[in-house]
Amino acid sequence: MAKTRGSCCLVNALIAIAFLATAHLCEAGLSQKEQDKVSKLPGQNFNVSFAHYSGFVATNEQLGRALFYWLFEAVEDAKSKPLVLWLNGGPGCSSVAYGEAEEIGPFHIKADGKTLYLNQYSWNQAANILFLDAPVGVGYSYSNTSSDLKSNGDKRTAEDSLKFLLKWVERFPEYKGRDFYIVGESYAGHYIPQLSEAIVKHNQGSDKNSINLKGYMVGNGLMDDFHDRLGLFQYIWSLGFISDQTYSLLQLQCGFESFIHSSKQCNKILEIADKEIGNIDQYSVFTPACVANASQSNMLLKKRPMTSRVSEQYDPCTEKHTTVYFNLPEVQKALHVPPGLAPSKWDTCSDVVSEHWNDSPSSVLNIYHELIAAGLRIWVFSGDADAVVPVTSTRYSIDALNLRPLSAYGPWYLDGQVGGWSQQYAGLNFVTVRGAGHEVPLHRPKQALALFKAFISGTPLSTHENSISRDMSELVSDS
Repeated sequence: MAKTRGSCCLVNALIAIAFLATAHLCEAGLSQKEQDKVSKLPGQNFNVSFAHYSGFVATNEQLGRALFYWLFEAVEDAKSKPLVLWLNGGPGCSSVAYGEAEEIGPFHIKADGKTLYLNQYSWNQAANILFLDAPVGVGYSYSNTSSDLKSNGDKRTAEDSLKFLLKWVERFPEYKGRDFYIVGESYAGHYIPQLSEAIVKHNQGSDKNSINLKGYMVGNGLMDDFHDRLGLFQYIWSLGFISDQTYSLLQLQCGFESFIHSSKQCNKILEIADKEIGNIDQYSVFTPACVANASQSNMLLKKRPMTSRVSEQYDPCTEKHTTVYFNLPEVQKALHVPPGLAPSKWDTCSDVVSEHWNDSPSSVLNIYHELIAAGLRIWVFSGDADAVVPVTSTRYSIDALNLRPLSAYGPWYLDGQVGGWSQQYAGLNFVTVRGAGHEVPLHRPKQALALFKAFISGTPLSTHENSISRDMSELVSDS
């Protein structure tokens, strides 16, 4: 499962150097952008109206670090649409595996692991979507210095992601100065504000402002270890998943522990809690679990279980299909992953990366205050059926920011039904999505798309009154 490529490091380094050095020559007259264009994917038996590109951007030539990206242009009028970077978390999990292949991307994978189908709620209906696998060791992203895979952390991930973006916009200059947003979930609750902070600081020291960051949105994201733990234990106890005794022990042994680097004593209690919870999908507590995955990770964020999915037909074992598809040599060739750079086994998450994570600050709330003051648009959303970073955790973290409420707490509507609840604060908008798990777009794709459109347009989600007025006007127009 781990991507250990150090044994053939020298060979890979030579391959990588040759690959990167001759990229402009392998197809005469084509720019690197044009070489990155994907024509058609294996298993794609339908046509699409948008262009998409994939490839590598080197973030450290000396050490041989390069990050893999996949860009999907907007379905219509791509030149006028904003650019949105999507990040998944882990740490160590692939944005291609989750964000693209089962959440917001246009191409999803059928149960045979070979055939694609078009996601009718893909977010590239509203924006140009860029998926990035970071840090190195995740997905197809690689380093020819084997020690890099065991020395990742929050700080270097932000640094390399910024280097990636600055180089990427040189390859795609049409996005220089374009409205830019960052969206993601889970441990990207660290990645996103940290990268946003790095961009803001870079722009303050540069007159180019090639990355025109307008805001970010985080879903079910890790924000503050203390409040995330507090909310998690309260959530699983209130749903009856754990005993009173275990609840007390969790508060005592784990209440002040890091989410990523917890102690042996805390891990023992987490294991007890895991046994009491049983074989449910903790990422979506009210949907069936994949029976092929009999146990779940007590680390919760480290390596996610095979989560459930709502698609053409309900399938709780979607990660199995994703793993099959992205290991196919013909898929890797179509995505411009040379055989010498491909991992020995592509996986949705890297245990090597997660188990050797170096730095993870206990809170990013200080960055929120900094970026609110910088004037960024910041939204935080939460699926209310998640027992990993539950809605209670997010609410505790937002409360700790001590922001002034600007609106009453209340429901938002889609198609006449409650989509969730929301409240506007000075500098931040909080939204819940009813019935969604940890991966909100997976279980509530229509609601997630409505949420995304509201975010990038800076408009509030529909209240009941607005929804009724719209429904009535539609009835009149239909009659």
